[in-house]
Amino acid sequence: MARLSFRSFLPWLDVLAIAAWGIVLLKFWLTGQLFLLIHPNYNWLTIAAAFTLLLVSGLKAFFIWRASQRLGRQSSPPMQHVSLFPPGWGSALMLGMAIAGLVFTPQAFASQTALDRGLTDTLTSTRVNPQAFRSSTRSEDKNLIDWIRSLQVYPEPDAYTGQKAKVQGFVVYPPNLSEQYFLLTRFVITCCAADVYPISLPVKLAGGDSKTGLPAANRQTYAADSWVEVEGQMITETLDGRRQLTIQATALKPVPTPKNPYDY
Repeated sequence: MARLSFRSFLPWLDVLAIAAWGIVLLKFWLTGQLFLLIHPNYNWLTIAAAFTLLLVSGLKAFFIWRASQRLGRQSSPPMQHVSLFPPGWGSALMLGMAIAGLVFTPQAFASQTALDRGLTDTLTSTRVNPQAFRSSTRSEDKNLIDWIRSLQVYPEPDAYTGQKAKVQGFVVYPPNLSEQYFLLTRFVITCCAADVYPISLPVKLAGGDSKTGLPAANRQTYAADSWVEVEGQMITETLDGRRQLTIQATALKPVPTPKNPYDY
């Protein structure tokens, strides 16, 4: 009897797993966490998938209920789909993953991920293709990805020397730079969180310069992963044996972590 009862519950386990994933996707959307997982261009597709999953789970529940009413409780349950896992294991695994998605809050990637994904190789290059790129008329209106795109089109750093900059990003300290520098970094997302990659520009801090009012460079002054807004002008520095476009900071202030921390 217990075995029969368990087998009768298996179709409902499928229903729970499908419905749970629909609820998870809706939860990410309603709480604004979907920006951490997928490009905004695909938000509508994700939301449509969530409602579709809920509809499928509702229809499946209705058909199971109708079948149980027609065949009676003592009859065998509807045949399950063919699976590599024993009956119920696949649905239980999917249900467990959905529950984890409801319990845990997704987090944006941070500096360690940037370093692990080869941040030092993307100081003056990016995988962004400048197809319909139009530069801002004022250099201080450019964001970080605009500067990277400009370098992609014309990579000579001296061409930008003296231009004003005002950009936001989070702080990364690679091991190959001295304490007078950090990398102002953003992640770029093209489809989903699995393919994000970092872009960055070096920032040079004033060494206790009374004119700028900035303190001497110190890795405790601006914590790694903290978001900052940097104002300054562009200079060319030789870092790790390479000539790099660098922001000479004249003002630096902390800013809140944006709701959507990725760039496009």
